[in-house]
Amino acid sequence: MGTHTVKLPDVGEGVAEAELTEWNVEVGTIVQEDDILATVMTDKAAVEIPSPVSGTVQSLGGQVGEVLSVGAPLVTLEVDGDGNTAPEPDAKEAVPQPEETDAEPSEEKPKLQPKPANKTEKPAPNKPSKPAPVATGGPARGEHDRPIAAPSVRRRAKEGGVDLRQVRGTGPAGRITHEDLDLWFSGSGEGRSGGGRVANTAVEEVKVVGLRRRIAARMAEANAHVAHITYVDEIDMEALETLRAGMNQNRREDRPKLTLLPFLVKAIVIAVRGQPAMNALYDDEAGVLHQHGGVHIGIAAQTGGGLMVPVARHCETRDVWNCAAEVARLSDAARTGSAKREELSGSTITITSLGALGGIVTTPIINHPEVAIVGVNKMEIRPVWDGAQFRPRKRMNLSSSFDHRVIDGHDAAVFVQRIRQLLENPAMIFIEDAA
Repeated sequence: MGTHTVKLPDVGEGVAEAELTEWNVEVGTIVQEDDILATVMTDKAAVEIPSPVSGTVQSLGGQVGEVLSVGAPLVTLEVDGDGNTAPEPDAKEAVPQPEETDAEPSEEKPKLQPKPANKTEKPAPNKPSKPAPVATGGPARGEHDRPIAAPSVRRRAKEGGVDLRQVRGTGPAGRITHEDLDLWFSGSGEGRSGGGRVANTAVEEVKVVGLRRRIAARMAEANAHVAHITYVDEIDMEALETLRAGMNQNRREDRPKLTLLPFLVKAIVIAVRGQPAMNALYDDEAGVLHQHGGVHIGIAAQTGGGLMVPVARHCETRDVWNCAAEVARLSDAARTGSAKREELSGSTITITSLGALGGIVTTPIINHPEVAIVGVNKMEIRPVWDGAQFRPRKRMNLSSSFDHRVIDGHDAAVFVQRIRQLLENPAMIFIEDAA
């Protein structure tokens, strides 16, 4: 048998380290070639690391949340054959050398003798059980101890959906009785016997790792560098919703269903033609604004692991149907974790939307080093005064943020007003796009 050390491979061009976000194996696990050993995170892409050989896991190279350098040991496997790691016999022989004795085998045995000594000490923790205190009432258990109760009490609590950790026991040593449950179900609080509800003081520690840590770092960086200004405007969506419904009803089978996003994408493409500074990246250190000709729009998508921003590239070359297909493809890839690394970077302006949960107003944080982000709020029926009466209309707010260091408030307003004009008159989207 030999030892094979799996090292963290180069997971991307220019990447020198990656964060360990998930172990798929543990010590003792038997793995086959190509089985996934672990998942690491670099930038915003999660990368699965497969095993190059079959074997049994001997040791793991780190804990979840640790950052490992490329080439660092990831997993040590016991394999058939020689493996790729020297057996290092010198390390084993170095143990008896300080003893400087001739009888190495006999000297090793006494070193193993202390183990039985530990066995004789094991009963020691049970000694305190002799003077175990017997309370006559009140809670004698700690806040994290398992509640003391008879099986019939536990069964009754389970059937009633009661967490016994929240019930104050009045029996010996804090034992929970049927009377205590009666007080709980009656909602009488602190009763005659001292029973009732108790405060939940449990605290759960959740380590921030992987994508969540990346998001935290990016948000902190953006908030520290960017001078945010948010501009909110209301848009009448009646014409666009009528057009969208008609296009969906008459679409070909090979075409995707249209949502609001493809129209917003095309409106942004048209709006940045008149204001190229919106479609740009700002280099803080050099003091240079890089205005891009290609419009690469990031679509913020919520996933099980956190917020990801896949990028629809060169939207200036796409029509509404193609935008819809690309947005749907990227959103699905982000949610399923199959998005490629290059699909999660390179945006020049971003759209963020919470759909029906979008609220009335939001204050989006810019995807630094971009200088603009367009936020979509929920659509709803609102009363609108037409000069003679209030009429129900489909309305929606856009909450858009800009980097005030390079974008003035006036320019931000002009940009949003241009988008509003296009969405309220959707035929202009197709006319302007064809021009």
